[in-house]
Amino acid sequence: MAYKMVQMPEEVAQKLHLVDDIVEKYKQVPGSLIPMLQEVQELLGYLPQEALRKISRGLEIPLSKVFGVVTFYTQFHTEPRGRNIIRVCLGTACHVRGGQNIMAKITEFLGVEPGGTTPDLRFTLERVACLGACGLAPVMMVNDQTHGRLTPDQVKEVLSRYQ
Repeated sequence: MAYKMVQMPEEVAQKLHLVDDIVEKYKQVPGSLIPMLQEVQELLGYLPQEALRKISRGLEIPLSKVFGVVTFYTQFHTEPRGRNIIRVCLGTACHVRGGQNIMAKITEFLGVEPGGTTPDLRFTLERVACLGACGLAPVMMVNDQTHGRLTPDQVKEVLSRYQ
């Protein structure tokens, strides 16, 4: 997978120098690459290429190794993500009870496909296989809040709370 070049948001660019402090904190700690990546992502919201370069130089490991770890684990993201992460369940129970209709309504309302982020960085839309709330199907999560027994007509109201 190639690294997709995207415009770095200004607030991320302003925080990029703080990556050096995180690298310094972990520099002498064996096996620190993953915790370092987690902390940098927490700071910046994602892992831009320049941050990965700083980590590579600071740990004195090839950039390809850092990138390999980032692309192996699904917890890491190389593109800007929204402040609000919407996860729509499309597992069996949600599928049977109309999960696809919920996804279609969200896609229409936000103007982004699953996997996409709105241009204003408010929302990232994800498709998931299961949220573990089958009794509430169809279900979606926005950040850590679960919204169940949804109808397509409720989507706009629920998402408006996160604007």
